[in-house]
Amino acid sequence: MIEAVIFDMDGLLIDSEPFWQEAEMISFEKVGILLDNTMCLETMGLRVDQVVEHWNHKFPGYIHDKDAVVADIMSGVISLVMKKGMPRPGVYEILEFMKDKNVKMAIASSSQLILIKTVVQKFGIGKYFNELYSAETEEYGKPHPGVYITTAKVLGVAPERCLAWEDSFNGLLSAKAARMKCVCVPDESIRRGSKIAIADLVLDSLADFDEGHWNGLMPN
Repeated sequence: MIEAVIFDMDGLLIDSEPFWQEAEMISFEKVGILLDNTMCLETMGLRVDQVVEHWNHKFPGYIHDKDAVVADIMSGVISLVMKKGMPRPGVYEILEFMKDKNVKMAIASSSQLILIKTVVQKFGIGKYFNELYSAETEEYGKPHPGVYITTAKVLGVAPERCLAWEDSFNGLLSAKAARMKCVCVPDESIRRGSKIAIADLVLDSLADFDEGHWNGLMPN
């Protein structure tokens, strides 16, 4: 049986990927690194410090204070979320659906906890979650499974009895490596790729999930 449902946040509950891309391009331009939207897709689903390290490796000598770049990106994303952030279609419906199943619920995101709390408060969805957990406290971010394993441990549920929801390939890898079932609502950049075949279920939208899908995810 599924005893807990763990949601990613960026790109799944909120269409924040454009905000990340905008904030990253602005922040990296300040240190002389010019990114475009296609380049930003290389780091989708990674922790922000991993994003900074990624571009620091590709463009050595430009970044002299990694923490400052991380902070600048985070400030930009939070500002954009507060101004323009909207829930993805089906967010409230899927949370109500899972609430009716009497399962524990959590968010396990690569984003820093301050951003998770910002989104949860803005959307008024805090009442649904037993735990809000950020990979910022993990040694490794997604695609490493640590964030999902720790979240399951905090919830008191074995990973194999958890259902994860993801939109990125890095997140999908993280959930499957943690031995969880995973529903993928893929970002457009990976929607037509074969890599998402490792998901237990692929949907176009959170709003498409129904009782039949839930029953289909149960063990035989």
